[in-house]
Amino acid sequence: MKIYTVFVEPETPGNIGFLARTMKNFGLKDLILINPCELEDSAYYQAMHAKELVENALIYPNLQEFIKDKEIVSLVASTGTAGGSYNIPRIPITPEELGKTITTNGNIALLFGREGDGLTNDELELCDVLVTIPTSDEYPIMNITHAAAVIFYEIFKNKKSYPIDEMDIAGYEEKEILNEITNDIISKLDYPEHKERQAKIIAKRIMGRAFMAGREARILLGTLNRINKRIK
Repeated sequence: MKIYTVFVEPETPGNIGFLARTMKNFGLKDLILINPCELEDSAYYQAMHAKELVENALIYPNLQEFIKDKEIVSLVASTGTAGGSYNIPRIPITPEELGKTITTNGNIALLFGREGDGLTNDELELCDVLVTIPTSDEYPIMNITHAAAVIFYEIFKNKKSYPIDEMDIAGYEEKEILNEITNDIISKLDYPEHKERQAKIIAKRIMGRAFMAGREARILLGTLNRINKRIK
């Protein structure tokens, strides 16, 4: 299991260094950069005693390639512009809720967006969980490293191993299969296009937040397959 910190299209090398420094404060070591700016000296200078995190950072041209390469079980996105109940792609949880529910079984990615524009709607729809930090209405958008520190802290203070040794945990491939069969079922329900899209996002988010044993995933898959056959 690994927790990856993913910085999407960072615009300034200094912020890469600051993020690496914040990661090391909370014992995180795996930095991923998606289509970053040039790694200039300021990235290493601002990292201070976390220079090795910048030196060992993995670079990907886009988010999709990273997700497939590392078999991410849960993709967690941070956003400063959360939506209400009717803005399905932007329904969030708090960092505290994330820290209490996140499982350390399987690869997890914590996703931080561009300094100026954050994450796009398409990028958010790839995510399983959305996190937002309650802030003042007067100035709600936080600096990326400040936001990262809050999220890292909530995960770190709740971090513990699952108490049952050698627990069979549902992994990336099993969750992908569950998402595929769920989407197939939803596609057959004659929803209007926009409602079908929303239903698929909701199902993916619920699946992403769920901690599932391998046996639970297989029983759920069998049930969904039976439902799918009955629909046919």
